Amino acid sequence: MNADAIAKPHERLAAYLTEDMAAVSTLIRERMASKHAPRIPEVTAHLVEAGGKRLRPMLTLAAARMCGYAGPYHVHLAATVEFIHTATLLHDDVVDESEQRRGRPTANLLWDNQSSVLVGDYLFARSFQLMTEPGSMQVMQILSNAAATIAEGEVLQLTAARNLATDESVYLQVVRGKTAALFSAATQVGGVIADAPDTHVQALYDYGDALGIAFQIVDDLLDYQGDTGATGKNIGDDFRERKLTLPVIKAVAKADDEERAFWVRTIEKGRQEGGDLEHALSLLTKHDTLSATKRDAMEWAEKAKNALAVLPDHDVKDMLGDIADYVVSRIN
Repeated sequence: MNADAIAKPHERLAAYLTEDMAAVSTLIRERMASKHAPRIPEVTAHLVEAGGKRLRPMLTLAAARMCGYAGPYHVHLAATVEFIHTATLLHDDVVDESEQRRGRPTANLLWDNQSSVLVGDYLFARSFQLMTEPGSMQVMQILSNAAATIAEGEVLQLTAARNLATDESVYLQVVRGKTAALFSAATQVGGVIADAPDTHVQALYDYGDALGIAFQIVDDLLDYQGDTGATGKNIGDDFRERKLTLPVIKAVAKADDEERAFWVRTIEKGRQEGGDLEHALSLLTKHDTLSATKRDAMEWAEKAKNALAVLPDHDVKDMLGDIADYVVSRIN
């Protein structure tokens, strides 16, 4: 595969890391096996092999390679990151009562909620087994802290997502928990396993944190203006699920009494009627909150790129900068 001929930066990075990514896939297949419970690999394979970009494990591999790592354990850490991510997706789809993920029926729809929750638990357990194998206490601290932070962010979202008092600072706290924590851990452990200087490890953390925030803001924006065929989600899913994401938070902050009453009825009380999504979209347009949200995403992507400045020159470094640009290019 000629990496230069591939347009998308995550595809160029995947081409650069072909051998490493193949090793991660092999390890994932080995570790998701279960001799006693065949449903585990069935459910896991449905999601793992659904065509996701595997961006998070790629970030671990990329960070390790950029920092000069030549050992085998970046593969274990990348697989750990992917297992944590897959476990959270299985749990999220149950919590959100989702029916579609990556353009396919969710595991909870094909099997049941119990299977999704328990297989997610199994993958979390597998991730903890994997993260111990490099024998680094710092790596274990980073990844175990990330797992706890993700769970904390998801619980915070339960209480914040339908409360109109939720402001942008709380939203950022939720996003840092449920999304950015795994991005930052993924890049950080790549530097740690390579024994990179502390300044480089911190830069990798900062890059992952900002990239994860930009990524989630873009996802929330695409829910209101994305291409269903490209995103695998229906327009307005977050609205129907009563999730108070950044575009709506910005609109609520500018709402008059009548508009606020609309948001109270549809988001807080959940009494949605025909035409409500269209009205919500008109309010977002009226207050220009989609454009404002896009600007926020672009600022976070710029922070991610700036964080890379202290890292050594490397082909991977350029690709990571391009990935930050690509994340926000999805909303152009």
